[in-house]
Amino acid sequence: MNACFIGLGYIGLPTAILAAKAGIKVAGVDINHDVVETVNAGNIHFSEPGVSELCSEVVTAGMLRAFSTPLHSDVFVVAVPTPFKDNHEPDISYVQAAVRSTLPFLRENNLIIIESTCPVGTTEKITDLIFSERPDLRGTLFISYCPERVMPGNTMHELTHNDRVIGGIDKQSTEKACNFYRQFVKGDLHTTNARTAEMCKLIENSSRDVQIAFANELSIICNKAGINVWELIELANKHPRVNILKPGSGVGGHCIAVDPYFITADFPFESQLIGKAREINNYKAFWCAEKIQSTIKEFELKYNREPAVALMGLSFKPNIDDLRESPAKYIATKVMQAHNDADFMIVEPNISEHKVFKLTDYKEAYEKAEIVVFLVAHNPFKSLPWREDKVILDFCGVFKTSSGGAATIDAHLRE
Repeated sequence: MNACFIGLGYIGLPTAILAAKAGIKVAGVDINHDVVETVNAGNIHFSEPGVSELCSEVVTAGMLRAFSTPLHSDVFVVAVPTPFKDNHEPDISYVQAAVRSTLPFLRENNLIIIESTCPVGTTEKITDLIFSERPDLRGTLFISYCPERVMPGNTMHELTHNDRVIGGIDKQSTEKACNFYRQFVKGDLHTTNARTAEMCKLIENSSRDVQIAFANELSIICNKAGINVWELIELANKHPRVNILKPGSGVGGHCIAVDPYFITADFPFESQLIGKAREINNYKAFWCAEKIQSTIKEFELKYNREPAVALMGLSFKPNIDDLRESPAKYIATKVMQAHNDADFMIVEPNISEHKVFKLTDYKEAYEKAEIVVFLVAHNPFKSLPWREDKVILDFCGVFKTSSGGAATIDAHLRE
């Protein structure tokens, strides 16, 4: 079997590598020439445990090769981004362009699978697009939707072992897609129709967004009430039917912070709770930035000078290098723009450099800073000792000692 993967990003490339490892001859396609060259050299263009080694292995074995345009294949897998237009309107033009690029290479009995996150009904639109351009193939193609379910930092394991939901435009398309994934997915394959599979992807992440919004709203309430939110959640979760998540500095990434908008855009009046959760999680990042700025101002008023401030973490979640939609990055940018003359130390232990932020080692920053702000609970931060001589804003539970980020400028600060 030959497979052509359109889009060699965080999902497309690892999935292509797994398919190649399983014995499928894979052509990877990307419009970025640097990505094509990187993959053909046996390397990857992002950081993800276990992916680089497998990429080198399958490229060396001749099972994976990258190209700038598609090739004739048995299976075409579309895994390109789905960005937004204004007002968080989903833009499926990337998916449409990817499918159009395959049209000259499609033949009878080909299988087309869309993995990109899409609005409900997209698979049907893509089907219409294909047959409008290639009416000779009507009734001879198999078309399905199968969204990914992975957590960055554990992608290869989850691509292999997580269950998958597969929905075709008909039963034959669904079964054909199942036969493809069975070659490298060990999790169970659950079959449905395309529209249900599309919605399933969206509501999985929307559900988590709503749950996180409850925790983030609770942290803001606790801050005002002078209650330790971490202790409160731990106690509440002793209830056998309560499982409150941990609050943070917002919600980021290319899934949880994005997918709910695919629902609110198409169902604005019906998705009241989902839309409000998005507002709360976006507001939490703004609230954190305001809390940092007020703490800096309090320091300035007391000591008549700018403080040294460490902003700890830039990624959208702990222990990864992915900064997409990161609330921590938003907070750092907003705070630094408001205090141009302050001494800021930006810390992100999972990347070596950044084109905007000058990075500082986490131990050095913690030692030098007078105000320390924990935006992401990276594991290295948890080894740092609590310091009474510093103002610590802990928005993500590194120490779990504050009421959602409360702080005071105490007399222990060095002059």
